[in-house]
Amino acid sequence: MTSRKWVRLFLTTLVLGGVLTLLTSFVVKADAYANVLQPFDFFELIGLLLFFSGLGFIFSVISQMGFFAYLTVHQFGLGMFKTLWPPIQLFLIAFTLFDLVYFRYQAADEGASLWPYLLTALGLLLVSYVVAYIKKKETNPKAFIPALFFMVVVTTIEWVPALRSDGQGYVWMMIIPLLACNTYQLLLLHRLNNKEA
Repeated sequence: MTSRKWVRLFLTTLVLGGVLTLLTSFVVKADAYANVLQPFDFFELIGLLLFFSGLGFIFSVISQMGFFAYLTVHQFGLGMFKTLWPPIQLFLIAFTLFDLVYFRYQAADEGASLWPYLLTALGLLLVSYVVAYIKKKETNPKAFIPALFFMVVVTTIEWVPALRSDGQGYVWMMIIPLLACNTYQLLLLHRLNNKEA
């Protein structure tokens, strides 16, 4: 990949993260906007928009760091474990989904329902499956498990700061741009490489 294509990937992913976080904040943090609109405070509103856009840029950079770390780990796994690497990835996917439900449920208040945690993990798995299927269709069948691994395991690792926060708002505000940025990078990479070839 040329430096020009890498800069394009970096900047477009950065903008995607910023815009999606800003749009998500209108729903998830509607109360913050209501406070600056009644009474209307222009400078507070601009500050809020800049804050959520900046937060989105940070989420985007986290996504990009995770993507390039994944590319390195994947090559390392292929070299070290060879044919065992796909089953190891499937085990790590299952383990991550279990942890996503179990540890969050254990940290929840007593009497909390298990369903929101199960549905969150199933939603992540469903989105990841669709993205991995598209990657497989556009490249080759061997790309399915690595793409699923990236979308489930790496996205969950990137999501940890929000999962540890007290409010649910940041959990949702972070996962939407992370999923979008990870999907965008994963599905754009082979297109950029094909153009180069």
